[in-house]
Amino acid sequence: MRRRALYLAGTALLLAFAGYAFTSMRDTLTPYVSFAEAQRGANRTLQVAGGLVKGSSDYADGALSFTIQEPKTKQTLRVRYRGVKPANFEEAISVVAIGRYSPQGNVLEADKLLVKCPSKYQGVKPEEKTYG
Repeated sequence: MRRRALYLAGTALLLAFAGYAFTSMRDTLTPYVSFAEAQRGANRTLQVAGGLVKGSSDYADGALSFTIQEPKTKQTLRVRYRGVKPANFEEAISVVAIGRYSPQGNVLEADKLLVKCPSKYQGVKPEEKTYG
């Protein structure tokens, strides 16, 4: 009888731990979504990726605003990021913005930015080295 109670208590403890781990992990996931899905998912953190529209960036009062374009649909999305402007931002070919969509301003309020720039080594042929 006592052994059975210990098994039940152990099983309940394991289930509680598994439930806690699952909910904690689910809250930290930020899926990539399309621009249309981002506009519908205003109450959760998500990430969108797109090409930086050249000439669309504006940095004023510690806020960087810019437009990204979805490659397949050519749909655009305005992004606002409060923080220091990344040093290589103007050379970016694509940007991943992580944050929440604000329907009031029709803008994605980004908490984080991942800037993808062309490689500085792209198109450079390695030199032949001779040892001798």
